[in-house]
Amino acid sequence: MKNINLRLNNTTESNIAIIILAAGASTRMGTPKQLLPYQGNSLLCHTIETAIASVCNPVVVVLGANAQQIRSEVNQPSLMVIKNPDWHLGMGSSIRSGILFLANYSQTIDAAVIAVCDQPFLATEIINHLVAAYHATRKPIVACQYADTLGVPVLFSHIFFSELATLGETVGAKKLINKYYNEVFSIPFPRGVIDIDTLKDYLQLQTKFLL
Repeated sequence: MKNINLRLNNTTESNIAIIILAAGASTRMGTPKQLLPYQGNSLLCHTIETAIASVCNPVVVVLGANAQQIRSEVNQPSLMVIKNPDWHLGMGSSIRSGILFLANYSQTIDAAVIAVCDQPFLATEIINHLVAAYHATRKPIVACQYADTLGVPVLFSHIFFSELATLGETVGAKKLINKYYNEVFSIPFPRGVIDIDTLKDYLQLQTKFLL
């Protein structure tokens, strides 16, 4: 696995989708973290707008816990919003919901980026870099590298869709990254290590980065 810098081509055509996982109950936060204020919007809306501005299409959001409350905050017309009725079983069930939706949506989707809604420093450039790396290297998995690990957002070729759709409920995308490590290309995303799981995380974000 090598890590190189790629120059992005803003004119690149893409048939790559992005799935934003936002179904969790935020039990450690005590309130839906999807709706936490961030940069004049909510944390989830920031992620959605970042994805919509990327080359990815369609943009799919998977809701679960507090879906009705969160859905009222998500009204972008270009967005595909689905509900995972099994959200309580774990992240794997939400990945499955997103992948099965894509399978029914279009047979021409070549790959999908899986992202989460609690990485406040996710940027459109990161998503586009994943796509550019996929096209340039033809590696079937392109993951972000931070804190000596590989993780989300991560792009999977369609050849992995069947495996993603059969992940265990409590298993995330990391399982396939580890399983097919030699097929993974990585791009740097140092701030990807920062995610918001607890009130302490959120307060530290406010203190350090002045929301």
